[in-house]
Amino acid sequence: MKDVQEYLGVGRESIMQWISKRNMPAYKVGRLWKFKLSEVDDWIRSGGAAESNEEKDS
Repeated sequence: MKDVQEYLGVGRESIMQWISKRNMPAYKVGRLWKFKLSEVDDWIRSGGAAESNEEKDS
């Protein structure tokens, strides 16, 4: 989780909201969240995070 937070420059809450509301690719293993950065990159390129970026700009 910390690596993805640093990679994307966002906090844990943003990532958790993206997972639950915007289908961000993530895998829960026990108590830990795991991510494949290539899948996260594809998700961002396809506009997965775009809606929340627009909300911040408003």
